Amino acid sequence: MAMGQQKDRQGDLMVSWSEMPRSPGHVFYDRLQSVLVEADFDGFAEALCKPYYAARMGAPSVPPGRYFRMHLVGYFEGIGSERGLSWRCSDSLSLRDFLRLESRDRVPDHSWLSKTRSRLPHEVHQAIFDWVLAQIAEAGLVKGERIGVDASTMEANAALRNIVRRDTAEGYREMLERLAQESGIETPTAADLVRLDRKRKGKKLSNQDWVSKSDPEAKIAKMKDGTTHLAYKPEHAVDLDTGAVVAAELHPADEGDPTTLFKTLAAAEANLEAVDAAPTAENPAACVADKGYHSRAVLKALDDSLWKTRIAEPKQKGFSRWHGDEAAQRAVTNNRVRLKSGVAREAFKRRAEIVERFFAHNLDRGGMRRTWLRGRENVHKRYLLHVAGHNLSLLMRQLIGAGTPREAVAGGYGCIFVIIAPAGTILVAQILLIVSQEGKTAFAAIWIAVE
Repeated sequence: MAMGQQKDRQGDLMVSWSEMPRSPGHVFYDRLQSVLVEADFDGFAEALCKPYYAARMGAPSVPPGRYFRMHLVGYFEGIGSERGLSWRCSDSLSLRDFLRLESRDRVPDHSWLSKTRSRLPHEVHQAIFDWVLAQIAEAGLVKGERIGVDASTMEANAALRNIVRRDTAEGYREMLERLAQESGIETPTAADLVRLDRKRKGKKLSNQDWVSKSDPEAKIAKMKDGTTHLAYKPEHAVDLDTGAVVAAELHPADEGDPTTLFKTLAAAEANLEAVDAAPTAENPAACVADKGYHSRAVLKALDDSLWKTRIAEPKQKGFSRWHGDEAAQRAVTNNRVRLKSGVAREAFKRRAEIVERFFAHNLDRGGMRRTWLRGRENVHKRYLLHVAGHNLSLLMRQLIGAGTPREAVAGGYGCIFVIIAPAGTILVAQILLIVSQEGKTAFAAIWIAVE
């Protein structure tokens, strides 16, 4: 093989689109584009956002369909920051085509995305999530019979070292310096402050006493890995039969599971009603959750409602004392009886398999374990579009067998035909469709004759 040599570049006068190099994931994005175009996604988004723009004045903004598409790319490519979204879309001709950009148009940068997000209210982003949910419901991916609920943690874009006391506005480092001076250290060093902070008694960080200056809505919480950060609490309501996320709420991180459960179930009920899959009194839906959601108040409120609770009960020592609260006793007993059925065991197996996996898809692989925005409403806008991309991946998996571009590139498709010849010979024909790393396809056929 001869060595290739770099030559001076000479611009082509005319290049067709088919001759331009594209990323391996273009097959996935082309199919997703056809789904959005056939459903008139751009028309719906522009009609939804029209009241928030001037009729004639000013320069044209980023088209709403392009703004929402870029955030869908965030899920498929695993990018959490809007700056990273802009860079990734600028480097890929396939993503430029998915954003419906002309050859001379530039990709919107992160400041355009930030301005558009601040202009469009939370209700618009919720409507886009509902539109995606309606599309997958038409494909039979929303049943609404068994709903699994679970929560996780998302690190906020704020540091613990910048928190201040609510009463005196004194910073954490300033407090340590004051304590060091009171103990006799006139000019404490950083090592002295660390040593003092480690040894002082009664050390704790309470959300009632401390608040972040940069993001007051972020709360101090323990993350899933055991560390302590300023965080938010995303909570999903997932259809256990199909895996579709029917509600993606974002709560303050210091609120307990029994408190946030009602808000998430109310959002799930409203979203299911929009796709004609809401639970009714005659046909209630099963609410499946872990033992963190178990409380007498929750079970009492959901008893004889639209939800049939199957909430795991933690082990306790001794006997329960009801103090005359017969309604709570009946609710806890009914939930305990339902937990002993085979239906409950199957539902908990599905919850552990599906709900936990989707947090890994959205937060870890999807790049949203740490947010780059501030303010709970801002973060929730971004998160709704991220989860909408997850729901679209379910539809894509049904259509082409792959939910992400990487999965589409790495996968191959095959089929086997069995033909019975007149003489009694059985011919087995195996046809494979192999997708290469460059996004090209190649066919290979293997014939095997069996007597």
